[in-house]
Formats: sequence, C-alpha cells, structure tokens
Amino acid sequence: MAGVVAGLRRVTARTTPPAGTPSPRRDWLLRVPAAIGAGVALYFSFPPYQFWWLAPIAIAVYGLVLHERSKRAATGYSLLFALSFFLLHLLWLQDFLGRDLGPWPWLGLSLVMALYLTAAGALMPLVARLPAAPVWLALLFVLSEAVRGRFPYGGFPWGKLAFGQVEGPLLGLAALGGVPLVSFAVALLGFSLSALILRARTTVSARGWVGLAIPVVLPVVAALAAWPLVGVEAQTGTRTIAVVQGNAPDVGIRLLGELPTIRRNHLQTSRELAAAIRAGTSPKPDLVVWPESTTGFNGPDPTIDAAVAELGVPTLIGGLYRVPAGQENAYVSWDPVTGQGPRYVKQQLVPFSEFIPLREIARLFSPFTDNADLIAGTRPGVLTAAGTPLGVAICYEVAYDYVLRENVDNGAQLLIVPTNNAWFGRGDMTYQQLAMARLRAVEHGRAVVVAATSGVSATIRPDGTVLRSLDMYTPGTLTETLPLRTSTTIADRLGRWTEIAMVLLALLAVAAGIRRGVRERRAD
Repeated sequence: MAGVVAGLRRVTARTTPPAGTPSPRRDWLLRVPAAIGAGVALYFSFPPYQFWWLAPIAIAVYGLVLHERSKRAATGYSLLFALSFFLLHLLWLQDFLGRDLGPWPWLGLSLVMALYLTAAGALMPLVARLPAAPVWLALLFVLSEAVRGRFPYGGFPWGKLAFGQVEGPLLGLAALGGVPLVSFAVALLGFSLSALILRARTTVSARGWVGLAIPVVLPVVAALAAWPLVGVEAQTGTRTIAVVQGNAPDVGIRLLGELPTIRRNHLQTSRELAAAIRAGTSPKPDLVVWPESTTGFNGPDPTIDAAVAELGVPTLIGGLYRVPAGQENAYVSWDPVTGQGPRYVKQQLVPFSEFIPLREIARLFSPFTDNADLIAGTRPGVLTAAGTPLGVAICYEVAYDYVLRENVDNGAQLLIVPTNNAWFGRGDMTYQQLAMARLRAVEHGRAVVVAATSGVSATIRPDGTVLRSLDMYTPGTLTETLPLRTSTTIADRLGRWTEIAMVLLALLAVAAGIRRGVRERRAD
C-alpha cells in the first residue's frame, strides 16, 4: 500500500513527467490497481477483522486515484473501488443463496450497491477544486450512504463506513451525531490524508501546513473529546438478562423447512437454563430473551407457556405470528403466569425476502417469491417486561438509524436485538451485524443484548464493549447484569437532522462546483 501511495503521489504531482516515468495517458495502469486495492483495504477495515485504521488509508488512496481526473474517469475508478469492496463485504450472500442459486444474487447486489458510490464519485471532480475540498468530498461519501440506505424499497445500509469503526477511536462520535457523523469523520480523515500527500512535494507555508493538518487531526480530537459523554453507569438500576441461543442447522436457504428444528432446539436450551437456575449453577435472571424466528404462533401455545413457566421469569420470544391478514415477524412478551402478552412487529422488512417487489423479476434470484409478503409493523418496538421499557430492533432493523432512535425517544432503557443469522453461514455477516449493535450502544447510551439463533449472541455495554458472547453454531446461554439508562445522547436529540444537514451541504457543494465550472468555461 505504501508503494502504491508513493507511486500515485509521483503521478499526480507532475503535469509533465520526465522521461522514464508514466505519462498521463498511461497512469491508469497504476490508478486501476490502486482503486481496486483501496476497495480491498476498506473491506478489511470491517469486522470480523480488527484493522479499522485501514478505512482512512483506503479513502486516502481513493482520493489520490481521483485527483485531477475527469468526471468520466472518476466514475470508472469509483466503480472499481466500490465494486471491489462490496464483492468482498457481501460475500456471505453465497452462504445464503449461492448453494442453490449460484453467484448471481451476490454479484447483482454488489453491483447495485457499488453504483451509489459510483454516482457520488462522478460528482467528486466538481467539488475537488473548491476550498476545503476534503470536507466536500467526505460529505459526498455520506450523501451516497444516505441515499443507499433509503432507496429503493427501504434501501440497504450494509457497509457504511461507520460500521467498521467499533474498535477505533472514532466510535465516540456516534454519541454526538450517530452513524452519519462517524462515516463523515472517516471519509474526512482519508481525503485529508490524500491532500497532505499531494502537497508533500510542494513548498507550503507553515500556515498552509496547519490548514492541511487540521482536517486530519480534528476528527480524532473530536472523537476523543466525545468519549467522556459516553456514560455507562446505571441510572435506574440494573437488570439481569439471560440469552438463549438454541442453534440452527447451517443449510442456507433450506432453513426455510427447519423451523420445527429451531423451535425444538430453543425449547431444549431453555429447559437446560431452567435446570441450571434451580440447581443454583446459573443466577436467576430478571428476563430471558430468545432470538428472532424461533417458532410459529397460531394462537395459544401451551408448550411455550410451560417453558416460560419453568423459567419463572418474563421471556421475549421471536417468531412468525399468524393474524387474519397474514403473517408478522414478531417479538412477543411472555409472562410465566399470564402467558402471551404484547408484541412488537418488525417495521423494516427485508426486500425480496420478507416482502417481494417486482415478483416476476425476483423469481430469477429470490427463493421467497412463492411466499406471501409479511405484514410490516407500524409502531416503535418498545415492550415492557420485568418492569423495564425495552427497545427492540429485529435483525436487519439494527442497520437503520430510525428504529432504535424511536425506541429511545419512547423511553427504552435497554435495547434488544433478536436475530436469525443462521441463514448466512459462518461468513462475515453475523460479525458485521454485531458491530452495528455495538455502534448503536454508543449512539444511544444504552446497553444492548444481541440474541442470535446460531450466534453470535452477545451482551454489550453502553460504550460498545462486548461483555460476553457465544460462539457461532453452538447451543448455549449467557447471563449478564446490565445497566438501565434514561439519559439521551446528543445524537438522539439531533436525530435525523445531522444527516439532513450533511446531505444539504453536499448538494450545495455540488452546486458551487457546477457554478465554478461554468464561470471558468465562460472565462476561457
């Protein structure tokens, strides 16, 4: 990577290269592998890998690749950068669909996701010549993530820069501005590094160096300053939570027919937990949580009634809940005495899986097209159990900013993320999703419990630290005492306005870049 950076610096620093150096017409021979290498480096900045620091380096190399390129060239290089990243980042789709449908769903989704950053990259030459260019370049990166996370069909937020920073110092910024601010800080740091590299062989005044260094230093300083705002102490007591991970077969999309097995596994693991509580080898919890999609509900369920009664404490059960209009992906509060209680219904359904747009076209790549669409919920996921308001985000929902923010706004003091990761095999997906839960802990100042059918289940402190976890494809339980908190972070108080402001600034920068280009053409 250091050699690539040095080579790019030589190429971009000279308008008329001396004999023996690459000409401008041939510098693509260096820029193409650099763009692809930057995308690969960005992939390794995300969990399960611990190389969070690769993200700003990858963005810096990407910035060098785009330096003084035309919009057409920037589009091509951005596609290479984004596609090399998403092909690796979403490879877990092969564990899910590839066994039966081949590589096309993985390749197709990776390409679609890459197009958002490609579109932003096409705009980057417009803002690259404005004063404070790294700021506007970073805002365009955030703009691409904002659009990708919403359109079409609710978007797909996987792979946002922020989700790769849970082991790094920039995580503290989540308490100030959530995911958008952390992503902006990573991109700003990277593009500022590329600006420093480009000026390294140019005489710059001391004042000029300070101006170039500020955007590099500022994100890290701001993040470190934010950490004292991340509270971890209990404010309204604690609750002891037990997580049941019953396990599931590793069979990809054939898990569709394994719901009875998943139900049986979780009932058995619950019975083992109840026996351990009676024997005194496990502390008695205040609440037990099951993962998503562990059973089906068609009304009263005497078997679940008996399992919860044996545990003797309120239990949250995830499953498919049949109602007259169809089925819901629900999370049900179950009392050991009174039985079934209120439920939360998943709001952010997965396109082409839990609901099917363009059904005839979807038959080419989705195994779910013969299933009826699930019914989406319409209310925030706050359930009261064990005398505690709990905020629930089911699986995929943890990637979306609004779901847990609404829960905290409605009084949730602890957050629960039930998920069924068994669909996705032993790849990166479960670790990527766990990282999202860790970021949400810091963003909202709440402890988080992740309950997964086949792992990784985990308990997380409000500062994003994983206290305990269970290995993948291993049945078991974990019990942890976690703090209840009521204070709201600055990120919660600002809500979506942080991202809205960044998007508007990015659009204004593009408009300014267009205006500058028009003026220059008129002057010529």
